[in-house]
Amino acid sequence: MSLYDNYILPTVIHTTCGSKPILKQREKVVPLAEGRVLEIGMGSGINLPYYDATKVDMIWGLEPSEGMMRKALKNLNKSPFEVQWLDLPSEEIPLDTNSADTIVLTYTLCTIPNWQQALEEMRRVLKPNGSLLFCEHGEAPDDNIRRWQQRINPVWKKLAGGCHLNRPIPSLLTESGFKIEKIEAQYLPSTPKFAGFNYWGVSKIA
Repeated sequence: MSLYDNYILPTVIHTTCGSKPILKQREKVVPLAEGRVLEIGMGSGINLPYYDATKVDMIWGLEPSEGMMRKALKNLNKSPFEVQWLDLPSEEIPLDTNSADTIVLTYTLCTIPNWQQALEEMRRVLKPNGSLLFCEHGEAPDDNIRRWQQRINPVWKKLAGGCHLNRPIPSLLTESGFKIEKIEAQYLPSTPKFAGFNYWGVSKIA
C-alpha cells in the first residue's frame, strides 16, 4: 500500500465523510441498527456515536485499510459496546451464514471493486429477517449532473480510493437479491451536486 493510501487518503476520507451534511445523513440511518451488527467499511469509526447502545449487542467492523483502523482508535475507545475488527475486504466476509441481525452500509458501496460479490456476501451473512441499512451517494437523477459525473469519475476514482460518483445504488441492491422497503433521496446541501446525490433507507432479503 502506498504512502498516499495508508496515510493521506484516510485523513481525506475521514474529513470529507465527516462533514455536517453527511453526519446528518448518518444520524438518519445508523440508530436503526439492532442486535449483532455488521458495519461494512467501518473506516474511522465515525458511525459509532450514532448507534443506539440500548439496541446493539455488538458490532463487527469490516475494514481492510490499516490507515483507517488507526484513525478509528479514538472512537473505539469511547464505544459502549464490543467492536470486533474484520480486516478483510467486503468480498470476503469472515462470518457464518445468517449471523448478522443488521448490516450498516454508509458511503462504502461506491468504493467496493466487486460490488456484486460483496452484496452476495452481505446477503449470505444477514439473517432472513434482518435489515440492510444503507446511506450512499450515487447516480444523480438529472442528465446534466450525470454527464459531469461520467466526465469526472475516472480522475475521481484515482484520488478518492476507488470511489465511483455514479453508481445506481437502488439498482445494485435489487439486482443482488435485496428488496427496498424504504428509500429517500436528495441532493445534500453545501455539497457539489456531482458528488452530493444521496440515497438512504432500509432493505431486506428478497
